[in-house]
Amino acid sequence: MNQLADRLSRISEPQTIKMAKLGRELKAQGIDIVDLSIGEPDFDTPAHIREAAKKAIDEGFTHYTPVAGYADVRQAVVHKLKRDNGLDYTPEQIVVSTGAKQCLANAVLSIVNPGDEVIIPTPYWVTYSEQVSLCQGEVVFVPCSIENNYKITPEQLEAAITPKTKLFMFSSPCNPTGSVYSKKELEGLAAVFAKHPEIFIISDEIYEYINYEGKHESIAQFGDLINRTIIINGLSKGFAMTGWRLGYLAAPLDIAKACDKIQSQFTSATCSITQRAAITALTGELTTAVEMVAEFKKRRAYIHEALKTIPGLKVNDPEGAFYMFPDVSAFFNKSFEDSYIKNADDLCMYLLHKAHVSTVTGSAFQQPNCIRLSYATSMDKLEKGVERMKTWLGKLA
Repeated sequence: MNQLADRLSRISEPQTIKMAKLGRELKAQGIDIVDLSIGEPDFDTPAHIREAAKKAIDEGFTHYTPVAGYADVRQAVVHKLKRDNGLDYTPEQIVVSTGAKQCLANAVLSIVNPGDEVIIPTPYWVTYSEQVSLCQGEVVFVPCSIENNYKITPEQLEAAITPKTKLFMFSSPCNPTGSVYSKKELEGLAAVFAKHPEIFIISDEIYEYINYEGKHESIAQFGDLINRTIIINGLSKGFAMTGWRLGYLAAPLDIAKACDKIQSQFTSATCSITQRAAITALTGELTTAVEMVAEFKKRRAYIHEALKTIPGLKVNDPEGAFYMFPDVSAFFNKSFEDSYIKNADDLCMYLLHKAHVSTVTGSAFQQPNCIRLSYATSMDKLEKGVERMKTWLGKLA
């Protein structure tokens, strides 16, 4: 009998996708599910970006493009990085891919050899460790506490580094916690990296525009870190373009060339029409993004206060993205009727089947005491979802 490849045993289906799938199955049965599991803006793509795509179709941009993207698309990324981040790149250092997830995969495949250690502060986005495992790298998780808003400290970073450390991966704003690293906090981490010039950094900045406290800061700004930092970004979150599938990375030239080479054997280039729309998104006014973030900020204010009224929940104060990541350990070893809650996995299934609210277990993000809630949905649904959670969590004893 044919056997599947051993590498499949190293990875699992993301819990985020699993919970969204379960929610859809229950909806198909006619059950009213409030979906707080999916990390997708509930806004339509701005009209001026849609119009750019229509124009591109009419003008015949329907053929293969260079693997790393059209030259003017990469120039648009260079423009954005200079305008928003004060960082200097050339178009040759930019690779455009089919979503930020492919950018991450390209970068990890370019850097990690079997046995290399990769430091990942937790909680973290589920895909990071899975991609490292596919490369047979060794993941070194560094747990971060809710008391420090789930952010790694310079002391923790220094303690995790060994002679085998090859890469550090993190996100700011962070999925799943919404935490944002300040310039001072990044400067502290940069001082550690200055002592270890052999370590690469992957800085996932896909939630850059969804920041409620101030200007986004990139770790690439410090010293010579730009020469070993791979910035990951894209259109999905800030421009509400999840289905358009365009991410990009900015990297040292040798890494950019390596990512181009890898991508040429996997997918070649991303969608030609999306690339033309990307120019408009990246070089145009950010008015619609600002309006969308203003609405997210209202929702954040509501859900942050509402969750604090639920006895037993311990709530952090996220500064970006569109997630809440409460500690739910107070509900462990409690029960109601036929439901017994041993851990966050059980609690998520309890909320799904009893309260009809879809969430994601914190164990997916290496934080087993928490669950993730997305507030990228309407205020009506948020209010309904929180009220249901409050009712059903109150039944556990």
